[in-house]
Order: sequence, then structure tokens, then C-alpha cells
Amino acid sequence: MKRGFFLTFEGLDGSGKSTQLRRLAAHLRNSGRPVREMRQPGGTGFGDKVRALLLAEKGQTAIAPRAELAMMFADRAQAIAEVIEPALEAGELLLCDRWTDSTEAYQGGGRALGAEVVHRLHAEVCGGLQPNLTVLLLPPLEVSLQRARRRNERVQAQTGRDESRFEAESEAFFRRSYAQYEAIAAREAVRVVVMKEDEPVELIHARIVRVVEDRLAGWTRPELQ
Repeated sequence: MKRGFFLTFEGLDGSGKSTQLRRLAAHLRNSGRPVREMRQPGGTGFGDKVRALLLAEKGQTAIAPRAELAMMFADRAQAIAEVIEPALEAGELLLCDRWTDSTEAYQGGGRALGAEVVHRLHAEVCGGLQPNLTVLLLPPLEVSLQRARRRNERVQAQTGRDESRFEAESEAFFRRSYAQYEAIAAREAVRVVVMKEDEPVELIHARIVRVVEDRLAGWTRPELQ
């Protein structure tokens, strides 16, 4: 059986990546492909607990940057063992909302821990597992921040959940994170496809579909092998 295809969506909160992941998943399912979705942090029982600790804002003791980094990789190790490797071994097309690129951007760049420690942990904890393709949505910084804050206000009003800890960071934090995403894209020009335009959702979706279908041209459904 042919190994599955690992596709990640990256970008700052408010970039539109989660919306585009859901739309792409629907498109791929409609074309008959075996698709699984997950998010990081989260996606497992253990990971959801880590996510709650990492993202909750009110009443939480500050998490030290290196503790935050370690929690991200603990979550990722569990996701690989419980979800990602089984999905890829089953020949599925796995769509993941965030991966180690997010850690390099937010903790390596935003927290100023540097990319090297992230790369070392990724090699050790994740076995260097990299996506086959990464779609990086990188509209102007101000656009992403405004969207993220409006979304969190809406979600909190509807559900009572507050996952705004990262959105509460300074503009300098996000500028460092944004710059690190740009550095990743320059370094990983084959794997990472960048979309910087602030365009309507449908137009971005159409562009993503074209990119993904092109990359999947050599990847056929496992049952056809």
C-alpha cells in the first residue's frame, strides 16, 4: 500500500487557514479521496488537554517560553503515534492545521528562542517528519490580527471558551513570527507554497485546489495500487 500524503496549513491566527483546510477537505472528499483532518495543538485526548493549557488566557499562570516549546512537542509526539502515522500507513490524505513550522514561527521567532532548538527537537521528537506540502497563508499582519481578535470575541460569546492567549501578545511578537514564516518559506521553497494576498475566501480556495491537485497528480488512492 502506498504511504499517505501529509498536507499542512500554516499562518498566523486570523490568516484563514482553518477555513481553507475545511474547504479543501470537502473538495477532496467529493473527489473520492480518503481524507482525515486534525489540528495542532490538539487532535488527541492528551493533545486537547495540552491545547487548553497553552491557549487559555484568563486565570492562567504565565507559561515560560521553553515550557511552552516542550508542551508543543509533547503534543506533537502523541499526535504522530496516535493519529498521523496510522493515517499515513493507511494511505490516507492527512490535512493538519499547524505543524512544526508554527512552532518555529511562534516560539522560535515570536518568543525569540531561535530556529535551531526547534529543529533539534523536531528531529529528536518527531523523527524529522515533514509534510509533503505546506500551504502558508500570510496576508498582511494587521489583517490577520483583526480577524483573529474578532473571531475570539465571537467564539467566547457563543461558547464561553477563551483561547486568546497568543492574540494578546505584542505587535513585536507577531512581527517576529511573521518574519520567521517568511524565512521558512524562503528556505523550504519546494514544500511551502505561500499565499500573501488578502482575497475573497472562494478565490483563495480555488488557488489552493489548483496547487494541491497538481501535487497530488502522482498520488493515487491506495485501493487503486
